[in-house]
Amino acid sequence: VAASIRVTMGSPVLFRQVRPGLRGRPFTLVKFRTMRTGEGDDSVRLTRLGRFLRSTSLDELPELFNVVRGDMSLVGPRPLLMSYLDLYSTEQARRHDVKPGITGLAQVEGRNLVDWDERFRLDVAYVDTWSIRMDDRILAKTLRSVLKREGVSADGHATMPAFTGTPPTPTLRREHTS
Repeated sequence: VAASIRVTMGSPVLFRQVRPGLRGRPFTLVKFRTMRTGEGDDSVRLTRLGRFLRSTSLDELPELFNVVRGDMSLVGPRPLLMSYLDLYSTEQARRHDVKPGITGLAQVEGRNLVDWDERFRLDVAYVDTWSIRMDDRILAKTLRSVLKREGVSADGHATMPAFTGTPPTPTLRREHTS
């Protein structure tokens, strides 16, 4: 994989980005690079090799170093962007009560085809119901999902659209009657 990236895209071979881990503590996530460097829309920067690596999840292999270092687990909510931390509702932020994972409940229940609300609901459900048996089930479903290359891209997007926050739930106002 590294040699293919080097030949087709040049250096760097690895993509590094600071992401929030357990309790939102920053760590450096390491993946194989799938996009050309520079500015621009993801759909333009994503290479043919990058599409293949993402569809087979081979781009995620270097995250095993994050697992060995203790920053991540094999299973848990996927680490998203640091810029999202201030956008989470209190409930959504609970996803950081466990270590992030290479795969998670949201990934096996639709990957990038589920919307943000559903993804966060699944992440919090994982936090609330974690068990070794659940992790085993998620790992088995991940293997099936990867082999079938399901849910790699959100509809109309090369990756997943940016999370812009969850609008506050409107509160009902009661009229005072005199």
